[in-house]
Amino acid sequence: MNKLIPAIRVKNFSFYYDTQKILESVSMDVYQSKVTAIIGPSGCGKSTFLKSLNRMNESEKEVRVEGRVEFFNQNIYERRVNLNRLRRQVSIVFSKPNLFPMSVYDNVAYGIKIVGWRPKLEIDGIVESALKDADLWDELKNKLHKSALDLSGGQQQRLCIARALAVKPKVILMDEPCFGLDPIASMKVESLIQSLRLRSELTIVVISHNLSQVTRISDFTAFFHLNEYRVGHLVEFGITKKIFTKPLDSRTRDYVVTRIS
Repeated sequence: MNKLIPAIRVKNFSFYYDTQKILESVSMDVYQSKVTAIIGPSGCGKSTFLKSLNRMNESEKEVRVEGRVEFFNQNIYERRVNLNRLRRQVSIVFSKPNLFPMSVYDNVAYGIKIVGWRPKLEIDGIVESALKDADLWDELKNKLHKSALDLSGGQQQRLCIARALAVKPKVILMDEPCFGLDPIASMKVESLIQSLRLRSELTIVVISHNLSQVTRISDFTAFFHLNEYRVGHLVEFGITKKIFTKPLDSRTRDYVVTRIS
């Protein structure tokens, strides 16, 4: 294996919504150019952890954190961090498509335009490239000016991924990207993740309850669970194959054995 370079380093990280502790003392690395999966039972803080990696949680309610989350060696919870810039570099795709009531083209171009003015020809090229990267160009090249809300659920989800790719992020966070999709649409999203993992510098973090899928798409896996105080914490982190075949913790083994299909 080539030398692993952390894109994100999480160090003794605890997270609170108001006074409620959601995560306790999480430490792990997210490696550049790799796919890291996050697994664990419902309610153990997986989504909270994912959104803490680009501070998206702060758009929901009052938060407090302890410890550090470093994005290429910069602590993202420092006061001087530009949140808009951080969220362009660490993009997020949610479990349900959150498209704007705009055309396919305008959805993909949205993030590009808010950064600053660019010639239309340049934006056209970025939109086309992002749709190709999301394996949507052939399906939508003749529908660019149609409403994005008219697309199928699977197409909408891949369009959300295209929109994220358009701003050239270094990391993409995906919170159950196949949630609610039929098997064919799910396979298309999974194939897309597998193709994106081949991009030389793109790093992906994905939450999934489909453990068979996790074994196919991820390089590393983090297993979260609830401790005795009902607070989420990281039980085990490692190479996906080892997590599923030779876990170090009995809780990991029990979860994998009962959920794998």
